[in-house]
Amino acid sequence: MSLTIRALKKSETLKFIKAQWLFYKDDPYWVPPMLMDRKKLLNVDKNPFYKHSKIQLFLAERDGKIVGRIAAIINDNHNIEHNDKVGFFGFFECIQDQGVATSLFTAAEQWLRDRGMEIIRGPVNPSMNDECGLLVNGFDGPPVILMTYNPPYYAQLIEDAGYEKSQDLFAYLLRNANYASEKMKRLFDVIVKRNDLVFRGLDFKDKPKFKRDVETLKFIYNEAWEKNWGFVKFTDEEFDFLAADLKQIADPNLVFIVESKGRIAGFCLALPDVNQALIHNKKGSLLPGAFHLLTKSKKIDLCRIIVLGVLPEFRNTGIDAAIYMEIGERAKQRGILLGEASWILESNEMMNKGLTTTMHGERYRTYRLYDKEL
Repeated sequence: MSLTIRALKKSETLKFIKAQWLFYKDDPYWVPPMLMDRKKLLNVDKNPFYKHSKIQLFLAERDGKIVGRIAAIINDNHNIEHNDKVGFFGFFECIQDQGVATSLFTAAEQWLRDRGMEIIRGPVNPSMNDECGLLVNGFDGPPVILMTYNPPYYAQLIEDAGYEKSQDLFAYLLRNANYASEKMKRLFDVIVKRNDLVFRGLDFKDKPKFKRDVETLKFIYNEAWEKNWGFVKFTDEEFDFLAADLKQIADPNLVFIVESKGRIAGFCLALPDVNQALIHNKKGSLLPGAFHLLTKSKKIDLCRIIVLGVLPEFRNTGIDAAIYMEIGERAKQRGILLGEASWILESNEMMNKGLTTTMHGERYRTYRLYDKEL
């Protein structure tokens, strides 16, 4: 049985996307991505990420059947920001066969090596501002919106191909009943009063106001995460591209800017876990997906806190805890009593401590990024 690893042409992108379905046919927890979203993500002509980055898709085929896939990625902005030569791998899928996995990694590694990269890191799909990390703990349910999912055996395939852990990313489960105590409510009131906090929602319907608020979010995001491991600033085009997408599924009540004494201090972006609806959209098609969202959105019982950012000068003031309390109360008003705070770098000691001690969160899933020297 002959195995071939083939570098794909741009015209074969859809084949690469649809290959993912082959690996999850019998997995009850897999949430099929929307085909339309995946096409946009991998469209090198329209996604602004590729104005500063390059990607090469590979398929592994054995006797005419697809048995694996991988992407090799060079993010020039990452290497400029961090002054290194790191390439990335992503969109990895593979049957439980070490030979196939190693061959896929070898192809991606060689492509990156030929372009001057010295380290390969992943998985990122296609960057750390998108879905990233390999699920290594917490296989007991479907992934939450914009989080990754994979079979448990992938970790062994990656490690046996010579990769070592670089950094873990944590996901915390928050239960309203655990953190919304009378004591926490009193603390919330104290923090709000002491910092003169105002939680201002975004106006999704007024285009000029929405555009202004997006500029504010962009500024906070790029400032608040600047010193985080692996962080790369969004370009203006990338942030606008992302905002247009998220606007389609965001609940205006779960996105807000925080002001302290009239000054911008931070913001929160939480999204209803639409994966609870999309898990029923087995083919990833647009119209059935829209139908499931329409008919099942009111039953969603969890929201994911994707971004919670506080500007450096407002840290250690309790504002982050106040934001968690505020988002919890807003979610509760629409019947959502569960939250996932994700992802949190394992090296972010302050955030991890706050989520476990103050918010009584349960660290229930772990995602891993791997490195290998080229």
